Amino acid sequence: VQLVESGGGLAQAGGSLRLSCSASGFTFDAYGIGWFRQAPGKEREAVSCISTSDGVTYYADSVKGRFTISSDNAKNTVYLEMNDLSPGDTAVYYCTAHQSWPAIVAGWGDYWGEGILVTVSS
Repeated sequence: VQLVESGGGLAQAGGSLRLSCSASGFTFDAYGIGWFRQAPGKEREAVSCISTSDGVTYYADSVKGRFTISSDNAKNTVYLEMNDLSPGDTAVYYCTAHQSWPAIVAGWGDYWGEGILVTVSS
């Protein structure tokens, strides 16, 4: 099982980045996929999740209207489009997967990627 994040890096405030989570080794469309983030000195928090079977989504209040999650089941990949970025979005972003929707939203992923750093400068 492997989850690999890509697309992170440095952005200016107000800018955009798109993260990708490429999955392998499990039945992709039977899992919920989530994005979580952890900023220095802070606890890990949920950002957004998607049910790859029916497209149901979840967004944290802090990113609603700015971030969009989507899934390409043919490519076993979930994307997180991040717009209007602010320095408060600076964190390591992790991709995670779980078969249970409540579990994935709660952060109890079965599988986790290694994380990718997003830095937003003011």
